[in-house]
Amino acid sequence: MKRIGYGILQILWGFPQTLLGFAVFLRLRGAPHYRYHGAVVTEWKKKTGLSLGLFLFIPEGNLGQDFLVHEYGHTIQSLVLGPLYLMIVGIPSVLWCNLRCFAKLRRKKNISYQCLYTERWANYLGERSTGEKVRL
Repeated sequence: MKRIGYGILQILWGFPQTLLGFAVFLRLRGAPHYRYHGAVVTEWKKKTGLSLGLFLFIPEGNLGQDFLVHEYGHTIQSLVLGPLYLMIVGIPSVLWCNLRCFAKLRRKKNISYQCLYTERWANYLGERSTGEKVRL
């Protein structure tokens, strides 16, 4: 019952990101899929993860349970923030992950990827929601 409520909330309150996630899911319909705490997980060829509402996209072969717990934490952020998720979490997180200037800064100053507020918060929420630890 809890997972049904999770799915309904993601579809209604997290509609913008869930719609984007569904579009990516359809493009990857031939990839491996499974469920994780109510979320739909798809393995893709990219080396990074992406969480869009009800949908998680993780690297092929999975990087381990820690990675899954972290990405699941982003789905909880989606439930908390609803339509504001993309602006408050999604865009900053994607930029932090993908822009060369941030990658260079992290290397130069020895800054953890997890130090950005979106990532720390995702770890915390993922751990609280699943009961599993993140050691990224």
